[in-house]
Amino acid sequence: MRFWLLDRITSFEPDAELTAVKNVTLSEEYLADHFPEFPVLPGVFMLEAATQACVWFLRLSENYAHSIIVLHEASAVKYADFVAPGHTLTIRVQQTKKDERFASFKFKGEVEGKSSVSGRLVIERFNLADTDPEQADFDARLIEYQRGTEKLLTRSLNTTVIPT
Repeated sequence: MRFWLLDRITSFEPDAELTAVKNVTLSEEYLADHFPEFPVLPGVFMLEAATQACVWFLRLSENYAHSIIVLHEASAVKYADFVAPGHTLTIRVQQTKKDERFASFKFKGEVEGKSSVSGRLVIERFNLADTDPEQADFDARLIEYQRGTEKLLTRSLNTTVIPT
């Protein structure tokens, strides 16, 4: 992933919801082009922040059962307002449905209590070893990296989210 679009996970309730924040700063390289006279967080990055929040929700809820977690479908996405540098986008995701391969969520992104983006996402999750058992070691290395990243994102929570 080229851009981490979450700076911190601020709350987490297993199998229910997760809240995370993205602080938008003028130093972010994509703002030079979006837009030079009126820099704002691109809408697709708001969607990606919501996707990343869903991914972290699943990792934490399922204790890293899957090495690969990706966006499968986005629907009913509505952009309501811009997110400019100096503001914090707060993303809240709530799980609505889950089966062995897919999980559905509704999400809302707000700045200072005002809606910026909302919609529904379907997230797909799997391990590479599901189709190629020789990839099990790579799955394990990906999960080890993800566990290390968890420590950075959850540093403001009072306790460790999932025992490692």
